[in-house]
Amino acid sequence: MLSKAWDGSVNYCQMMDEQGNIDPLIFPKDLDDKKIIEMYRWMTLTRAADAKALSLQRQGRLQTYGPSMGQEATQIGTAMAMRKDDIFVPNFRQHGVFIARGLPLDVFYLYWKGYEEGCIIPKEVGGMPYIVPVATQIPHAMGIAFAQKYLKKDAAVVGFVGDGGTSEGDFYEGINFAGVWKLPLVIIIENNQWAISVPRARQTAAKTLAQKAVAAGLPGVQVDGNDVVAVYKAVTDAINNAKGGATVIECVTYRMSMHTTADDPTKYRSDADVAMWQKKDPVARVKTYLTKKGVWDDKKEQQLANDNKEEVDAAVDKAEKFKPDPKSMFTNIYSFMPDVLKAEMDAAVEADFWQEE
Repeated sequence: MLSKAWDGSVNYCQMMDEQGNIDPLIFPKDLDDKKIIEMYRWMTLTRAADAKALSLQRQGRLQTYGPSMGQEATQIGTAMAMRKDDIFVPNFRQHGVFIARGLPLDVFYLYWKGYEEGCIIPKEVGGMPYIVPVATQIPHAMGIAFAQKYLKKDAAVVGFVGDGGTSEGDFYEGINFAGVWKLPLVIIIENNQWAISVPRARQTAAKTLAQKAVAAGLPGVQVDGNDVVAVYKAVTDAINNAKGGATVIECVTYRMSMHTTADDPTKYRSDADVAMWQKKDPVARVKTYLTKKGVWDDKKEQQLANDNKEEVDAAVDKAEKFKPDPKSMFTNIYSFMPDVLKAEMDAAVEADFWQEE
């Protein structure tokens, strides 16, 4: 006898289209114009900080950098949905989440300048440092979520992974464990269509990345990752349901810049493809919506641009005047310093090897 063992589907959600039009039937009731303007501010500040970082890297004033242009809605929508005690575990492109959660901009630039102090994330930000290896952050996020449940804390953990990372074993192991233990975990897949130079179609034959949640017994949803409202709603729902278990959210977006500054995207993707996605620009979409509503105009836009520039320039100036403490490579590793590490630090101090000539 043959019968169906499982039958399901993945829902797709968009609430604000490319022309700034909304669906009033599903639009979140807690989102008023003031809050959307706040989202817009964070999105524009993220883009301004990102553009400055790219410029600094090209001038030799920053190390290799991973731009986030085009992914602001996914990041700010998620950050705005998170509660004060929720924790996020990033990869290396969640600049907007860090900024909206309160990371000082100068610390953001310190990280990309290569200083250990750039990895010291203030406790109130509620985030782990940037994580570069592909998908290794998912077991970290899963472990932190397990700890929250064990300690009976009312906090969810939000872990980020790229589309390429969903092909890694770390991703599957993390969501499988989360499914078994019903952990308060939200996995955000930033599907920006490219795993460095490998297109989405070459990574998996799955019709969606969200459906990978099914194998772990988790709900999976796909949203327009360039729609900050849809992302906000999906993450809010997932966090509200986190006590009952984990959720996987695929945010369909696009990496409008290069993978990192060590990459040349013109070698593997067409200008036509980029131009098509530019029409879906998440920042322009919110501006159009606010302008149509009559709560935004050119004067406010110019003031915002000036404010962003002033904030970014001040942060860069502070970062470039920073004097690092070589001991930070030892002191910022564990919650306490093991004897073996202290011995290494003492030996380094005694040898005086890091003193300037």
